[in-house]
Amino acid sequence: MKYNQLGKTGILVSELCLGTMTFGGKGYWQAVGQVSQDEVNDIVKTSLDSGINFIDTANAYSEGLSEIMLGEALKKLGIQHYEVVIATKVRIRMGPGANQVGLSRLHINDSVNDSLRRLNLSHIDLLYIHGVDPVTPLEETMRGLEDVVRSGKVRYIGISNHPAWMVMKANSYAEKMGWTKFVASQNYYSIAGREIEREIVPMAQSEGISIMPWSPLAGGFLSGKFTRSIEVAGNSRRDSFDFPPIDKQKAYDIIDVMAVIGKRHNVSVATVALNWVIMQPGITSTIIGAKNLQQLNDNIAAVNLQLIPDDMQQLINVSALLPEYPGCMVNRQLQGRWPA
Repeated sequence: MKYNQLGKTGILVSELCLGTMTFGGKGYWQAVGQVSQDEVNDIVKTSLDSGINFIDTANAYSEGLSEIMLGEALKKLGIQHYEVVIATKVRIRMGPGANQVGLSRLHINDSVNDSLRRLNLSHIDLLYIHGVDPVTPLEETMRGLEDVVRSGKVRYIGISNHPAWMVMKANSYAEKMGWTKFVASQNYYSIAGREIEREIVPMAQSEGISIMPWSPLAGGFLSGKFTRSIEVAGNSRRDSFDFPPIDKQKAYDIIDVMAVIGKRHNVSVATVALNWVIMQPGITSTIIGAKNLQQLNDNIAAVNLQLIPDDMQQLINVSALLPEYPGCMVNRQLQGRWPA
């Protein structure tokens, strides 16, 4: 297991991050996973034993139950907080009240207090804002985040599911006011969904922001269960929770190539898909989730796969993004700009 720097901090996080969306399975989240407390304990222990020191959760996962189960697992296993980096999130609705949602100063503070109670921690290492809140100005959100950082309840802040211009606007405002800036961006990224390469990846690399990919297996579509002849796997969350959206015909082309490469290296399609994401420029820690230890160990094995340059080039070619303005114009106008 390798360790990479979290943004411009001195914190090192493992190249794989344990995601906890499968923990609990309450309400809306049943389709994602229904992992019990004993299974959670085993998954957390196996992850830490493999060298993973980074765990990602969210207040909304299973309506708070995921945080509770993670906190219980850490307590049961005798894990000290300094041994792990814990990330959680705020934004998604957490109750029926008019203000139990969003990124206002009020909701951020309330949510952090609730997350700390559920996790049984004294502080959160990394707090992400979980998505865009069109009602709350970014200035208000950044002030709310600064409040919880200065209070000692949060150490670092991150942003998730935002366009690049919003990240820059928020960090520019924070810099102007002398407030805490985002050090990480959590985004959907897979070999079947490379859209963040257009603007988010270049922005993050330019600004020294860590990229933390979520759903590197495209919601299970790249797990190896789906092929052109198997459109419904019968035991995948994609069967009832078809998200994130992908071009499935193109994904089948990618799966075909990964299957050949996987057979050559004696690994699964999922391992190839994960390894591809891990190896991409700008990626700090790739979030993996599991419903059982077999899935977890298969995912962890991705860090040991060494694809040859020809393998990687085949994967890049079959998954390439279509040219899009203004990127296509930028690339065209680079011709002849660099010295020979």
